[in-house]
Amino acid sequence: MSRPGKIRLVARLDVKDENLVKGIQYEGLRKLGDPHDFAVRYYKQGIDELLYLDTVASLYERNNLGEILRHATQDVFIPITAGGGLRSVEDVGAVLKAGADKAAINTAALRCPQLITEVARAFGSQCMVLSVQAKRRDPSNPDAGWEAYYDNGREHSGMDVLEWVRRGVELGAGEILLSSVDCEGVQKGMDQSLIAAVSALVDVPVIAAGGACCGQDVIQAAQNGASAVALGSAFHYNKLQVPELKQQLEQAGIEVRKCQQ
Repeated sequence: MSRPGKIRLVARLDVKDENLVKGIQYEGLRKLGDPHDFAVRYYKQGIDELLYLDTVASLYERNNLGEILRHATQDVFIPITAGGGLRSVEDVGAVLKAGADKAAINTAALRCPQLITEVARAFGSQCMVLSVQAKRRDPSNPDAGWEAYYDNGREHSGMDVLEWVRRGVELGAGEILLSSVDCEGVQKGMDQSLIAAVSALVDVPVIAAGGACCGQDVIQAAQNGASAVALGSAFHYNKLQVPELKQQLEQAGIEVRKCQQ
């Protein structure tokens, strides 16, 4: 289990059509504004990376982020991951050409695991981010484990999360985007047991997502092995600011990347 020297903070931007949206457990999406305005704001605050997810792409079997990515790269100069509706090597190539550095794939990878290997071979494993939407099988039983879902946490895959993550890395995934469906948008804390279990299992970076609402959530995720933490609601609703969050992490003894803006 390798860990970087510094934790990365990632601003998660869920997009529907041309709008930044946010929901609770992927439901009840609320429009928040132009994703570009939020991206530039977080960049100026010193965010380390951006994560764009097309929330309806898998439903309509297409990714609509091209123009948004091209616009972002005119004003934002940090790594960008894009996901949602990517079904082929060609789809991944399109978002990379538009400005993304990495591609996050969930639904298509579950349906055709060989796609993970194909993308890794075409663009490098560092580009292939396996997106995993994890949901507890039985919230009342901590030992029941987690199932991998797709289509924004709506559809069962029947796949055990830990088995799927292990297989995904073996197939070539260079990073795991680990989202807790149970905690997503709730702002009541992250599934730390999930983060610890997955981080201990693989030797690639794990981006923990879902439920972070305070500095302590991020600190604990880092202590449990996450290489990065993706935050949406906490940033969008101004509950957390990037500089202050980095300061909290440093005070807890966790290395962060210095704000350059």
